[in-house]
Amino acid sequence: MIIRSAQKLEAKQIAELMNLAMLEITYQFIAEENSEKANDFLAYFIAQEDNQYSYQNIFVAEENDQIVGQISLYDGADLHGLRKPIWEKIKADRKVEYWAEDETQAGEIYLDTLAVSSSAQGKGVGKLLLQYAIDEYVHHQQKIIGLLVDKDNPNAKRLYERIGFKVVREIQIFGKIMEHMQYA
Repeated sequence: MIIRSAQKLEAKQIAELMNLAMLEITYQFIAEENSEKANDFLAYFIAQEDNQYSYQNIFVAEENDQIVGQISLYDGADLHGLRKPIWEKIKADRKVEYWAEDETQAGEIYLDTLAVSSSAQGKGVGKLLLQYAIDEYVHHQQKIIGLLVDKDNPNAKRLYERIGFKVVREIQIFGKIMEHMQYA
């Protein structure tokens, strides 16, 4: 298995994976529960540059020429600028001003999404992607990685804790109480 930077041409496949982690949020963005439209919405942004879902911010796990996982990370200081294209598209498509709480801030590399295909779950792909991010950002660049975990997902929280993430605060975002965890 290899981990590498995502490519623009992989947007559709990555969107399907990414929506495994954030489908409810994408449904809020498009104002309907339609998985095909949700995948198209994310694929549009993954194929673009300079937004929070851009291929520029994504690493993929590849096995036998198949993408089996993805991890998306960006500098928390850039959140507002990276969100702007998403909010502008929502406004253009739906004629509404969309807003959400800040999920990150300056001082951390924010792990936005981590997802593994159903065919590869339980094989350590998620842990491998997390370790790759930790090696790159914490060990090589001396940065802090932050993420949000849903309080209703104790299995994910346990995985992050086993790796070394610690809860630093709670945050309410997208109508849910989340725990903000960091690895330093």
